[in-house]
Amino acid sequence: MTDTIVVIVFSVFILLVGISFSKTGRNLKSFFAGGESVPWFIGGLSLFMSFFSAGTFVAWGAIAYQHGWVAVTIQWTMCIGALITGLYLAPRWKATGNLTAAEFIKARLGSKVQKIYIYIFTIVSVFIKGSVLYSVSKLVSASLDYPLVPVTIILGILMISYTAVGGLWAVMVTDILQFVVLTAAVLIILPLVFNEVGGIDRFLAKAPEDFFSLTNGEYTWGFIFAFAIYHIFYIGGNWTFVQRYTSVDAPKSASKVAYLFAALYILSPILWMLPPMTYQVINPGLNGIDAENAYIMVCKQVLPAGLLGLMLTGMYFSTSASANTALNVVSAVFTNDIYKGSINPQASDRKLMFVARASSWFFGLFMIVIALGVPYIGGIVEFTLSVGAITGGPLLLPPIWALVSKRLSGKATLCITSVSLTINLVFKMLLPLINGYKLSRANEMLLGVLLPLVMLVIYELWARKKIATSADYNEYLAYKAAKKAAAVQIDAEERLAIKKQNVFGLKMISFSLLFMSVLMLVLAFITSKATGLVVGIAIAIMLGAIIPWRASKRS
Repeated sequence: MTDTIVVIVFSVFILLVGISFSKTGRNLKSFFAGGESVPWFIGGLSLFMSFFSAGTFVAWGAIAYQHGWVAVTIQWTMCIGALITGLYLAPRWKATGNLTAAEFIKARLGSKVQKIYIYIFTIVSVFIKGSVLYSVSKLVSASLDYPLVPVTIILGILMISYTAVGGLWAVMVTDILQFVVLTAAVLIILPLVFNEVGGIDRFLAKAPEDFFSLTNGEYTWGFIFAFAIYHIFYIGGNWTFVQRYTSVDAPKSASKVAYLFAALYILSPILWMLPPMTYQVINPGLNGIDAENAYIMVCKQVLPAGLLGLMLTGMYFSTSASANTALNVVSAVFTNDIYKGSINPQASDRKLMFVARASSWFFGLFMIVIALGVPYIGGIVEFTLSVGAITGGPLLLPPIWALVSKRLSGKATLCITSVSLTINLVFKMLLPLINGYKLSRANEMLLGVLLPLVMLVIYELWARKKIATSADYNEYLAYKAAKKAAAVQIDAEERLAIKKQNVFGLKMISFSLLFMSVLMLVLAFITSKATGLVVGIAIAIMLGAIIPWRASKRS
């Protein structure tokens, strides 16, 4: 009961935070991009938490339980992707001056390419975030002994409500708070887990052979290599993450967003994956889809009442952060690039805000339907890796290529995307049904990322002999020149409104951290384990609340 109370109290608080931002979204730029003046360190933490979800605990936790350290190796590829993005891609996205990646695609590759990409991106995003919702629903259901279906529906509606009301700043405040909650929860569980297993030495002695190898099982060096390339595309080109690069004030700040993400992904996978790895020694009997429960089972075994609720809250709202961000971006694309771009170009800001919130509800409800269907399609690990292998390269690489290429055309983009998507689908879905042939996990990922890359390189070499620049690129240069000439200077009222929104966001982060520290102090008095550690972390969070408060005063 204590754990349930903690989850409910924290959920109500988060929803109230979202409602507090309901009056700050004056227009699309403020609602979807924070006025393009979000501090880079907040953008970086938000990017980190947007990438992160309960799927990390369920999918990678299952791999950590079954195969060991390779789960950390897999996640280190995300650090590589973020470093490349910070060096080359994030500043280029900011320099385009576009609100969304879809807006850039329309300007650079044409409206036909944009529309096709929007439809595919929307479907893929909702499918992926539906699987993420399934992950956290399964964790809450298994830990609190509630039925999976109603838990999925209730948690999904809570996520949608938060995003539809508050916009990007509300999502980012949740991201920061959940980063702190989840870090605190992991720091509490680690010493308890090692105590349960009998110490680090006993864990090392009892762990299976090759448990600490960098690669293991079907996760070979070929898979790791392909996954690293995939994450360059994914972190550098996923429309959800592009929004983090375009919402800061300058290209250098966009690079810092990606660098902070990379730095956090060096240490954090080790902290996250150790608990399910130790559970392999405590209870080695989980197989198949049951291994997805490894993380929550070890939490239930070592965490006392109250602290389990804290861990669940961190897992749930980290997932909420990921799903909220996706909903925010999908809604932004629909509102800015479909409704405003094609259906009603003269729509007022009030009308656009209505469409933005309504579309968040529509796509969110679809996400809930997908979450309910994940158990019937092989579980979260199979679903996540397969969707990434099939769609990652074909959808994300061509727009990234267009950031640097003067020769890539809209027609070539559609051809490369269509061919590579079709081939990936044939190898993943059709051939296994026809003759039972199935690619290994490594070859599946290599095909997904290398095929569109090879096709783009071949096209670029061919085009270099034919043309200096494509007609689409020349039109893009004209578009940029016209946009620069027509740029309207932000008036004093709008500038003041953006400043107030950002100051309010920083203060809400400070207040949320203070609330979190008080909640943890209360838990410290009722918990039976790690009382001193909980008190110390609570005090550290309370002191940390001073940082955003002082930043708000400087603003």
